[in-house]
This record gives sequence, structure tokens and C-alpha cells, in this order.
Amino acid sequence: MRASKYLRWGCFAAVAMLSACGGRQNQQTMLHPVGPMSGRIESLWWFIFVIAVAVFVIVWIFLAGAAAKRKVQEQLPPDVYPDPSYEQKLLRRVMVATGITVIVLFAILGHSVITSKYMNSLQSKNPVSIQVYGHQWWWEVQYPNPDVSQWVTTANEIHVPVGVPVVLQTGSRDVIHSFWAPNIHGKRDLIPGQSSALWFQVDKEGTYRGQCAEFCGHQHAHMAFYIVAETPEKFQAWLEQQKKPAPEPSNDVLKHGKEVLEKGTCVMCHTVRGTNAGSRLGPDLTHVGSRLSIAAGTLPNNAGSLGGWISDPQAIKPGVRMPPNPMSSEDLQALVAYLQSLK
Repeated sequence: MRASKYLRWGCFAAVAMLSACGGRQNQQTMLHPVGPMSGRIESLWWFIFVIAVAVFVIVWIFLAGAAAKRKVQEQLPPDVYPDPSYEQKLLRRVMVATGITVIVLFAILGHSVITSKYMNSLQSKNPVSIQVYGHQWWWEVQYPNPDVSQWVTTANEIHVPVGVPVVLQTGSRDVIHSFWAPNIHGKRDLIPGQSSALWFQVDKEGTYRGQCAEFCGHQHAHMAFYIVAETPEKFQAWLEQQKKPAPEPSNDVLKHGKEVLEKGTCVMCHTVRGTNAGSRLGPDLTHVGSRLSIAAGTLPNNAGSLGGWISDPQAIKPGVRMPPNPMSSEDLQALVAYLQSLK
């Protein structure tokens, strides 16, 4: 038991060193699972990792032994009459090694099949239902409701209640994407014209980063999202807030910002419920001020980032479909202030 504990910590230290070589992981890792599905994936990963380390060490031990033995034999006269019993002994070793290899491969296969079956076992009669669609290069997130006026649409941010099963209906609006939140679940490809369901559950409060895991174009690396897991009470409060239309401007600056939005090019791509902006080409901005980031996790959501993004998104995320928006400083500041007020 103690040896197993030491082996686990030794493996963890090795992984930590390898991870450090690749830079900061920003908590986007399946080695910190926060749900039953990701916990099973972690278990499978450790199982394969321990076997791989053991095989690596054993192979190097035999290679070192063979090299040392050959060096000794080079000092001896050639063996022109090999011992048949020794040849039989070597053959038996090869057969045993082959048998162990087959057993190990079947053990990995069995563990993988069991894990895969478990990944599809989560069910509930009353799950939280969410729809997620991949776009180049952002995520459209919808919370369906039979009453269309209560339908919630947001972007790049998925709120879920802790301890409650969630079913994610996934799809793509353009090319193949792959939805992957390593702390929560495995990858799921999003195929244009097809829909699939992904069940998961988060058992620990927190904010977990996800990423498109299928190369989908020039800005594939800048297509992140966040899953915000919170208590059922906080989740319900967030959902109720998201159902509301955009608040009315409370001062002259915000009123001017709303005018800039409604009379400018923003309305050609975005929706802000409660205004005359109703296009669905780009993300819904009704509550953009409450989000953690903009541009699919590329920038933090603050006044400076928002102003830079509106002015020249091509300089920040080349290839994105949003064009530059030249405007006066007064208009830009008013528009940024208005968007930030949309909580």
C-alpha cells in the first residue's frame, strides 16, 4: 500500500516536471478532475501511465544488461557450438515477454472499454439542458425554454449548478470543432449538420477553462470558453438575470452609447435584447458586461480590452469576421461604457 503511494507521488512529480517544461497549464488539465466523468478519465490515464513507466524502466534494465553482457562476451573466444538448452531458455523468455505484453494490452483495452461505458452512464430525468454551437471562432451557448421570451443566449461562457447532471446538446454552425473541458469531461467533436448529447456533472465550485480541440482555422488557438460551476441558488439567480432584456441606460453617457450601438454597424451582427439590435451573426451582447472575457477567452472583459477589440479586432485576432470600427473617441468611450453596463 505504502509502495503504491510512493509510486503515485513519484509519477505525479514526473508529470509536474514535464508540465513545467511546457509552460503554465492554467488549471486546464484532466489531472484535476471536478466531476465523476473526468475522474474516470484521470483513473485511466494513471493506469496507462504507470504501465508505460514500468515498461520503460524494464526495457532499459534489459538493454543495459544486454550491453554489459555483450561487452564481457567480446573478451571471450567465439561460441561456435551454441548450447541448445541455453537457446531454449532464451526462447522461453521471449514467449513469456510476449504473453505479458498481450496481457497488458488487454488490461488497457478492458480498462478503456469500462471507462468508455461509464462515460455514457450518466442519466437524469431532470437535467439542466444546454445547447452549444461552435462558430469560427467562438461558442454560442443557449439555455432552451418552452417560453421563447425566457430563452437565454450567451457566448463563450457556460454556467452550471454544482452536483446536478447536465446534458449538453452540441453542434457546429460552420466547420468541425471539438468541445473539450479537460477538468470536466473528454473531447466531443462538433460536426456540421449533426447533433450529439454530452452528459456531465461538476461536483466542485469554480471556473474551468475549455478549448476547441480540433483545428478549425486561423484562430483555432483563440477559441476558448469557461464553465462556471456554482451553487444551484447562484445558478438560478444568474439564469433569471440572463432572461431579462438589456437594462435601460441610467445616464447621458450610457444613452449615447446605446445610440452609437443602434445607429452603427453593431446591429448588423449582434443582438441586444431590448434594443433594435437583432442580428445573430455574432455573439449575443445582451449581458456582455457580466462575462469573464471577450473574443472567446482572448481578452479579459474590461474597458481597455473592449475598446481595443471594437476599434480593431483584426489586430488582436486576425481573420475574425468582425471588421474594424473607426469612430470618434467620445463615441467609443460611450459605447464601451454602455456595453459594460449590460450585466
